[in-house]
Amino acid sequence: MTFVQIIEFETDRMGEIREMAKQVEQRFADRGDGPTHRLILQDRNTPDRYFVVMEFNSYEEAMRNSSAPETGEFAERMASMCTRGPSFIDCDVLDSTEFK
Repeated sequence: MTFVQIIEFETDRMGEIREMAKQVEQRFADRGDGPTHRLILQDRNTPDRYFVVMEFNSYEEAMRNSSAPETGEFAERMASMCTRGPSFIDCDVLDSTEFK
C-alpha cells in the first residue's frame, strides 16, 4: 500500500533548505527504498509555513528510508533551520485519482 509522510514546519530559510535538499536528492533516487514523489507546499496565509509530502511505495520502505544515516543527517540539519517544527504525519493512501 502506498504510504505518504507529511512534514510540517516553519522557516525563514526555505531557500537554504531547498538547496540542501537538492544536494541529497540523487542519493535518495539511487536507493530502492527511497521516496517515489515529493511535493513542497507553501501556506499562502502564513508564508513561512511549509508542508512537504513524501510518497513511498510502502510504509516499510518509508521506515527503511527514515532509518538511513543520510536521512537522519538531512532531518537534523533541516530542523536546525526551522523556526517551528518539523512535525510528521504518517498516512496510508486509500485512493488516488489523477484528473489530467
